[in-house]
Amino acid sequence: MDVHMLGTIFSLAWPTMLEQFMQTAVQYMDTAMVGTLGTKATAAVGATSMVNWLIGSTVSAIGVGFLALISQAIGAGDETKARRASAQAVTVAFLVGAVFTVLTTALSQQVPVLMQVDPSIRTLAGRYFLILYAPMLFRALSIILGTVLRSVGDTKTPMRVGIWVNVINVVMNFLLIYSTRSLQILGHTLTMPGMGWGVEGAAAASALSYTFGGIAIFTALLRHPQISPRGQRFRPDPGILRPVLLITLPNMFQRFGTSLGYVAFAAMINRLGDVSTAAHTVANTVESAFYIPGWGMQTAAATLAGNALGARDGGRLSRLGKTLLPLEIALMAVSGGCLFFFARPLVCLFTRDPAVIALGTQVLKMVALSEPFYGVPIVVEGMMQGVGQTVLPLIYNLAGMWGIRILGTLITTRFLSMGLVSAWGCMIGHNLLLFVLFGRYYLSWHWNPLEQRNGRVFRA
Repeated sequence: MDVHMLGTIFSLAWPTMLEQFMQTAVQYMDTAMVGTLGTKATAAVGATSMVNWLIGSTVSAIGVGFLALISQAIGAGDETKARRASAQAVTVAFLVGAVFTVLTTALSQQVPVLMQVDPSIRTLAGRYFLILYAPMLFRALSIILGTVLRSVGDTKTPMRVGIWVNVINVVMNFLLIYSTRSLQILGHTLTMPGMGWGVEGAAAASALSYTFGGIAIFTALLRHPQISPRGQRFRPDPGILRPVLLITLPNMFQRFGTSLGYVAFAAMINRLGDVSTAAHTVANTVESAFYIPGWGMQTAAATLAGNALGARDGGRLSRLGKTLLPLEIALMAVSGGCLFFFARPLVCLFTRDPAVIALGTQVLKMVALSEPFYGVPIVVEGMMQGVGQTVLPLIYNLAGMWGIRILGTLITTRFLSMGLVSAWGCMIGHNLLLFVLFGRYYLSWHWNPLEQRNGRVFRA
């Protein structure tokens, strides 16, 4: 472990971790607020959550190509190329946002049907999905351009914007979900105005906050001193888009394929009934907070690996892996331990249904034991993204998702009539397979394109 590298790693990782923490905290509050409306409301919101993941992860995959290209350009000292890539990212973000806006709004009523949502909540789930995705253009700007900022080590700007997005979301939740009501605060009775829109109010609050986030990130990029796209060509530039696409397409297929697997996984769980759907939604929400160390370190891994490759510094690239992996495993071990011991209290934040509480607690304690193993593939994949290797992660992730999670869940729930516990067991099996595959590839040292050069081996 290179102790001198720790400061740089944490300076990149902590803003991303805080941003993720804030997003998760708001997700906690959203789920808890909607949970007060009843199990059906929770199920209506959670029923399309995997489609949300499918769309978001597909869009974010585009950002990975720009991250690799820009971080390598910065490492090589080529700021002009970085600015050209930034302008192309803006063009792509607007195009992708427009396409997804049309698709999501047009298919909003069909999504709950495809997800095999209970007929009693399909209409509500469809309205929630429609409102949530009306500002898809702004979501695409936030996701893709936020990644562009992170590629030059600016993780604080997306963090600040994310904090404001979350504050707006929470405030609007209070105003839009509930009707006008009286609140007791420090012995005083206050009247809190509200629209009483329920589930639709939660979607509208998120939509408004996403709109602000997209505008804020776009403005921040325009003003950025290092990679502002001002003065650059926004028409398609093959010299930039070609290498970006070579990195992006495998990552996009990976995220689309795995996210489609999440959709199939959720659809099979939705067939198990309202209690399983609600327990799955709550458990997913709780668990998301405990992945924060992983995603923060992945951002640092991708940026620093790209910088080292651009600078042609194989020794630094090698030391990066030796520093990040032990750190990540330790953080995820602590995270998993906390999840195991506090599973039930956390589930109780979101629901009062005893059946949902019992089932959600059970699956969370199961998955808590696998958290340290899942940290390894997160970091290794981040380093591979930074150096532009996205084909093998595509193969590994699709094999785990469809060969273990989906096939196993289909067999256990459909043919063996087992419940949510078996489905989460298959999910854990998926994570363990990724640990083996990515861990083995890391130990082979093929992930480091600068490890061998002119007969020298860089394993500093």
